[in-house]
Amino acid sequence: MSQPATPQGNTRHSIRRRLLGLALLPLGVVLPLLLITLANWGSGYLDRLLLAKVGADLVIANSYFDRVSAGIGTAVDGLASSSRLAGQLEAEPKAGNAKRDGKLHQWLQQEKTRLKLDFLHLLDSKGCANGYRDTPCFTGWPVVEQARQGSSRTENDTFSSAQLAAIAPALAQRAHTPLVPTRNAAPDPRQAEQRGLVVHTAAPVHDRQGRLIGVLAGGVLLNGNLEFIDRLNEIVYPEGELLLDSVGTATLFLGDVRIATNVRLFEGQRAIGTRVSQTVRDTVLGAGKTWLNRAFVVQDWYFSGYHPLLDSRGERVGMLYVGFLEKPFAAAKKSALLGIIGLFALAMLLAAIFAALWARKVFRPIERMHMTMAAIEAGQAGSRVGPVDNEDEIGELARHFDQLLEGQQAQARALQRWGESLDGKVAERTAELQEALANLRATQGKLISNEKMAAIGQLTAGVAHEINNPIAVIQGNLEMARSLLGEQAKPVEPEFRLIADQVHRIRLIVAKLLQFARPQEYVGYLEPVGATQLIHDSLLLVGHLLRKGNVAIEQNLASSRLVSCNKNEMQQVVINLIANAIQAMPDGGTLGLAVEDWDEADMPIGLRLSVTDTGPGIPEAERERLFEPFYTAHKPGGHGLGLWVSKSLVERYDGRITVDSEAGRGARFTLWLRCEPLG
Repeated sequence: MSQPATPQGNTRHSIRRRLLGLALLPLGVVLPLLLITLANWGSGYLDRLLLAKVGADLVIANSYFDRVSAGIGTAVDGLASSSRLAGQLEAEPKAGNAKRDGKLHQWLQQEKTRLKLDFLHLLDSKGCANGYRDTPCFTGWPVVEQARQGSSRTENDTFSSAQLAAIAPALAQRAHTPLVPTRNAAPDPRQAEQRGLVVHTAAPVHDRQGRLIGVLAGGVLLNGNLEFIDRLNEIVYPEGELLLDSVGTATLFLGDVRIATNVRLFEGQRAIGTRVSQTVRDTVLGAGKTWLNRAFVVQDWYFSGYHPLLDSRGERVGMLYVGFLEKPFAAAKKSALLGIIGLFALAMLLAAIFAALWARKVFRPIERMHMTMAAIEAGQAGSRVGPVDNEDEIGELARHFDQLLEGQQAQARALQRWGESLDGKVAERTAELQEALANLRATQGKLISNEKMAAIGQLTAGVAHEINNPIAVIQGNLEMARSLLGEQAKPVEPEFRLIADQVHRIRLIVAKLLQFARPQEYVGYLEPVGATQLIHDSLLLVGHLLRKGNVAIEQNLASSRLVSCNKNEMQQVVINLIANAIQAMPDGGTLGLAVEDWDEADMPIGLRLSVTDTGPGIPEAERERLFEPFYTAHKPGGHGLGLWVSKSLVERYDGRITVDSEAGRGARFTLWLRCEPLG
């Protein structure tokens, strides 16, 4: 039956509007979400890349600083042991004291200039003047005291204004740095920084007979050392190194005060005397950590890296900083974001145009469906339209189609539903039977295991009791024989010691048997235990085996979770696995220790602790028997209880041990430990 023209037109208009809405709705929701996600991810990823670069730059800066310090030490040490200094010292007695003082002083001044040092003094063996009267006493300096003991040393130290003036008045004047008020800095009542940060070194001076006759001390003041900081900046940030015309900077801090920097306060004026923010100060100088993050430097934000500088006493006295301006990268991110927004807007416009055209194209088959329905009603049984879910014209056509094929399709669906129902019931019953069978087998396994454990417990308890008595008799008579024989026992002392060792070994075997047979009597105090500390303590206890076996260690400790267990028992398990790995590498190799989180279905369960070796591996036939009692796998000196007891200890806390191995590729033992036992 035909439909009226007006309702058909309204319905058709409604269908077009729905199709257009359905086509544009996903784009209108998904594209903005993608835009936000892409913007956040891209910004965060770029920041991580830039901070990683700052970290690499800080490593280069530290390397250059260490190289400069080492160069100063090498120069002074070489001069102290040089023949030129020896010649100067041998020529001293030939002249009067006044002339001698002047010549030595002049020669040292020439060497100071040649080595680019700020001071260079020759001290006597007590650390005071030697060779000219202006030399101060350096008693108490760690580098000088070590040189007096016969070895060279180079350190960073802070010198007071008085100490610098005693060395050279010009150094005290150079170290004087007026403090400039700085935003976000910690409060400081001082008006100026009077101290100096000095890289100094001292080397022993010996005569030709090797006797210590003095100490050569020299160093460089870093306050206001613009040549050093500019050279460091050129090395870390050479021309063209930074993209987008960003500016790289470097700074040396004494405490939190900039004493040498190429950061600009005003046009052409360096920011010497400004101070670092309190947040960075507390992190680097207070906590001793390296700062790798954004930081506000004087007047702008920088991607910054700060590293603490230690003096000869191990105290944090300053910082080394490198960083580059954030503003160019922020502008680039903003431009990229605007470009992406423009592209997304264009994509939305094109999608809207395409959706409108597509909706019109989709509506055409609906008109064909009306004609197909009319043909079926006219008796053309071969015409087909297909089922649809719509309640509009498509739904009306689907209902006419269902009326034409109601008989045959109803029977086919009934038969299909019956078959599917029968298959489902068979599958359900089969699954129930399989589950019941699995439960029965598990219950039987547990009963058999419990019966075996009970039998083993009775047997081991009786064996332990019967073995301990003759052991005690052997031990007592052995001690009595030693006591009675006295000095006459020395010829057979190795045999006595061998007997004692074997008796001790029997006691260990009996103890492990009892520990397995009566686990409730050996359960210790449960406490949260970290895998990192557990591995560290275990490595200390097997240190002698590592050194003896020439074994290298690789660690990958990626979990900080704690497991509730008895620390001593779990340490016994880890030590046993490490010892087995070392024994599997008699010619040396690599011991691998790894800890990672154990999660299942995104739920935290516990942790996995793996011990690997690079030995010959374990054949499959031996892997099946590794955890059986008294099975030693032909290992010399083993009694076959270590893995057996370890397995029982781990299972006590609802964990498990697994082993993976391939011939010629070593073995991996993995402890699966739960944070909390199941109860």
